[in-house]
Amino acid sequence: MDFSEFTPPKKASLLKVPKITLYFWVAKLLTTAMGEATSDYLVFHTNPYLAVMGCGLLFLAAIWLQIWSRQYSAHYYWFAVIMVSIFGTQIADVTHVVLGVPYVISTSVFFVALATILGAWKFKEKTLSIHSVHTPRREAFYWATIVATFALGTAAGDMTASSLDLGYFASGLLFIVLFCIPVVAYFIFDLNEIAAFWIAYILTRPLGASFADWTDKPMLLGGLGFGDGPVSISLTLVIMTLLLFLIISKVDDPNRRALESN
Repeated sequence: MDFSEFTPPKKASLLKVPKITLYFWVAKLLTTAMGEATSDYLVFHTNPYLAVMGCGLLFLAAIWLQIWSRQYSAHYYWFAVIMVSIFGTQIADVTHVVLGVPYVISTSVFFVALATILGAWKFKEKTLSIHSVHTPRREAFYWATIVATFALGTAAGDMTASSLDLGYFASGLLFIVLFCIPVVAYFIFDLNEIAAFWIAYILTRPLGASFADWTDKPMLLGGLGFGDGPVSISLTLVIMTLLLFLIISKVDDPNRRALESN
């Protein structure tokens, strides 16, 4: 590993998150779907306790690499997002399956947790813009928010599919409609950019997870029956291809112009 890419967080000044482009949203949806399928495979086809502990350690390692990186790097950032997707799914699933907490309650609890984190972030930093994530404290708020959105989205998607009996495909369609609302409101009704981003970001989680479940779950449960493993592997290959493109092209690097000018 080239440790020249790292520096203590107090010296960080460059942006640490990618530009919000179409590539960002495609990668986000793919990672949410992959995280759902991978988490289900690990929990149901391996030792669930070892799976959760192993993913927890990988999650911590990914966050460490991202936080100590001097600037946005596609491989570190998206590795962190992938591990948040997998581990965040496991957190929500453990809350329901192991602790027996109903999806309605866990969704409400995760929603309150997310609102609390965003409130604290806004109070301390005076902004929720990801375009200002270049200090250790702002990045800590950012990743705490991301973890909360994944846990909330997982619980919400399971709630609509199971508790509300919509099924996976109908849940996916519902979240497509909900996802389009802030997008339309931003472009047509001048909804605040930051609010539109976070609403859409939160909704990508249950959207991607619903279609992942619809694809991999057995037909008896309303899915297409492709299986957790094959869906996870297929999505991983697509994500790796997209990530390779982002690393080479740097099309989503928010610091590209600043670095080239130097």
